[in-house]
Amino acid sequence: MSKIAVVYWSGTGNTEAMAAMVAAGAKEAGAEATLFTSGEFGPDCMDSFDAIAFGCPSMGAEQLEETEFEPMFSSCEAKLSGKKIGLFGSYGWGDGEWMRNWEDTCRGDGALLVGEGVICNEAPDAEAEAACQALGKSLA
Repeated sequence: MSKIAVVYWSGTGNTEAMAAMVAAGAKEAGAEATLFTSGEFGPDCMDSFDAIAFGCPSMGAEQLEETEFEPMFSSCEAKLSGKKIGLFGSYGWGDGEWMRNWEDTCRGDGALLVGEGVICNEAPDAEAEAACQALGKSLA
């Protein structure tokens, strides 16, 4: 059984809802999925999981949340090489540039992205819910 970590930061609850759907998809595919807030996860956790889904909304000028999520993610970057990774997050403006930049960072670190990052404008709709569940299944 695959062990999947779903690590997220959420300010409004939208990305938290997406995280729950990613975890549900992984469980549906037979994996063991554990939810973590970004404050509960760090590089010492990376080796305990077969795959990791990271979720963070777009903040400010289309960037990762800078106080808690980005420092945690940066501390984990050295352990991304060869690891199955999925990315997700919500946004309220822009065109998803933060997700494209985040994907490029992960590829540059040698991560094995399981597909394109899942993004949704504001609260996840039925399409985003299905995409999150599919992401979880892909990680499993």
